[in-house]
Amino acid sequence: MSDVIQATGRRKRAIARVSLTLGQGVIRINGKPVEEYFPRPQLLQIVRQPFEATQSLSRFDVTVKAEGGGVTGQAGAVRHGIARALVEIDESFKTIMRQNGFLTRDPREKESKKYGRKRARKRFQFSKR
Repeated sequence: MSDVIQATGRRKRAIARVSLTLGQGVIRINGKPVEEYFPRPQLLQIVRQPFEATQSLSRFDVTVKAEGGGVTGQAGAVRHGIARALVEIDESFKTIMRQNGFLTRDPREKESKKYGRKRARKRFQFSKR
């Protein structure tokens, strides 16, 4: 095993470049602690899910560069990247990650805006008279 494992996670428009190193379980996203970057407990739970599934939270330090999208998309992208990196470290984690759906990239994207409409499907207010 090399000293740094890198992986990319994606969700919606968010992209997370994840680096895993052996350590004490410190997670830093864009230079900030994970609790500061994702203040909502649901987002913290999403980020930590791959480690909880493999009981390896205190074994690795995580450094993430997250960009694009919103906070929820970025949290999903970080989870995807961490899961991919853990599988790269230990192939036996693959079945656990697959069963929990952490390796599957969420394919849902924003539908593009259409001409003559306010958004993708919303129409302008109709006036009969």
